Amino acid sequence: MCARTRLILPLLVLCASLTLTGNDKKAVLPAYVLNARTVLVLIDPDAGTSMTSPLANKKAQDDVEKALMKWGRLKPVLDGLTADLVITVRRGSDKVAQPRIGGLPTNDRPVVVQPTDSGIRLGGQKGQAPGTETSPRDTTPGPQVEVAPRVDIFAVYEGNVGNPLERPAVWRYVNKDALRSPSVPAVDEFRKAIEEAEKQQKKKP
Repeated sequence: MCARTRLILPLLVLCASLTLTGNDKKAVLPAYVLNARTVLVLIDPDAGTSMTSPLANKKAQDDVEKALMKWGRLKPVLDGLTADLVITVRRGSDKVAQPRIGGLPTNDRPVVVQPTDSGIRLGGQKGQAPGTETSPRDTTPGPQVEVAPRVDIFAVYEGNVGNPLERPAVWRYVNKDALRSPSVPAVDEFRKAIEEAEKQQKKKP
């Protein structure tokens, strides 16, 4: 099959990503974020599978869930219908344009086994998580050239709504190694953003 060239993010978004680094962590967070207690973590549906590091995004997904469980405020779930928030993750590339495999079911998770402080988290998800339907995408696996930022992307969306990923992200952290384990700086920045929003909320008369 001939390689297909696919422009994942328009040039405007690529340029904007350079200025989004850390900016959204200062944004005013809506009440539904502060009241959230459950979260669904997904790999960005637009991300192809790297030919050199095919498990990079899945590892980032797993690391983010572990960091969230360690934080303790948000409980990871596998059903978008019961998630108060939806988070998407995407590891950056070494190069702006890289050969990837598109059309693979990146968010299929037949088995989830994660050690926690209180035991082991077990679960599974086959196919698209309920409640996270998006516009139809090409599901035929094949080589492609993906153009994407060289930084990690952590984006937060409102849950308990139809097609959450079709809506604008309410908070986003874009930075080099933002999803690096074991610290996962993006989760720490999100925690700080929520704590700051709660402080501001308490100051209001």
